[in-house]
Amino acid sequence: MATAFAPTVESLTDFAQARARAEACEVEAMLAFQDAEIARTATVEPAMRRQVERAAIPMSIGEATGFSEGQIHHLLSAASTVRDQAPRTWQAFRDGRVDRARVRDIAHTIDQLQRNESVERLDARVIDYAVDHTTAELRVWLRRFVQRVEEDLAVERAKAERAQRHVSIKHADDAMGWLNAYLPSHELAAIEGRLHTDARKPVDTDDDRTVSQREADLLVAWCADGDSATKPADVHVAVTIDADVLAGAVDGFAQSTDGRWGAPASWITEVTSTGNVFWHRMVLEPVSGDVLSHEYLGRFCPDILAVALRFRDGVCQAPGCMVPAERCDIDHRVPYPEGPTSAANLGPFCRRNHNFKSHGVLRWSTRPPPQPPPPIVIEIYRDSIAMELA
Repeated sequence: MATAFAPTVESLTDFAQARARAEACEVEAMLAFQDAEIARTATVEPAMRRQVERAAIPMSIGEATGFSEGQIHHLLSAASTVRDQAPRTWQAFRDGRVDRARVRDIAHTIDQLQRNESVERLDARVIDYAVDHTTAELRVWLRRFVQRVEEDLAVERAKAERAQRHVSIKHADDAMGWLNAYLPSHELAAIEGRLHTDARKPVDTDDDRTVSQREADLLVAWCADGDSATKPADVHVAVTIDADVLAGAVDGFAQSTDGRWGAPASWITEVTSTGNVFWHRMVLEPVSGDVLSHEYLGRFCPDILAVALRFRDGVCQAPGCMVPAERCDIDHRVPYPEGPTSAANLGPFCRRNHNFKSHGVLRWSTRPPPQPPPPIVIEIYRDSIAMELA
């Protein structure tokens, strides 16, 4: 069915907000039904019958709305958490500023936080970020928020989870099966980087395997071949660590530059203390964010600057894109030769958005280069970083 008018970006935003408001109305009705049923069954006897009737509430809502019982259970749990503990977020949901998916992610973060002041701080700050960013970017922000505002508790949880590391093997049909490993994130990042690098090296012309098949074969070779398993991994794993955390003054996390994972900084220093890891220390010019403030006259930047830029930005610099920087091209923000070949004017762009930008399809402005905090006292430095990310 054809629309009666040509849609604009603004009209699409209006539709999205209207959908979010409708989701809020639906969720509020579900919560109201649940509250009414709980009140109605408060006097039901015996207790077993009362328990059975209350357990059937998600099923009744699911039958009326087309959701499964499990979906309703998780939805009501998340909605109750936000309604009861994050009033600003709940009001933003009712106003259509954030949708149900973002409310679910915020509720999950509230469940992780253990201090009331942390929840209040989250409620005060999250909406300003959530309304202007994608759900993938919001999840990264929320993960970093937890690791910054409750560093001590997050480190303890990470240590407890590390004790649960394991490998499981499950045989399936057709002579295949599953190999699953629950491992620390920094070790997984090294494995992932090595797989991506080695599987894409030049191969014989007769090798018709896909990249995914080569990655699987490489993993088998590493596990089954003792010589292959002991070869050093030639991969780049970029993390950022606050100066006081790196010095050991306080507990804290090392964050991957693409935002997909974080690990206690002590785990990273354990790896680097072996002497088999090279450190890259980047210094940003305090005004423009330029790496070492060095400008190149040619069109293509040197490899070492490309590595530094990928470390600096972490992901594709097109708005909302979360493709890791190591899988991106290094592109000029202002096209060459009008724009210089300097770190302030360069950034990673995935091939898709690079093509969009080159053909003028990508109309939105790119992310600005990161601005470092001012060089001030270390405690204030930590607070300024926390305020920026949280």
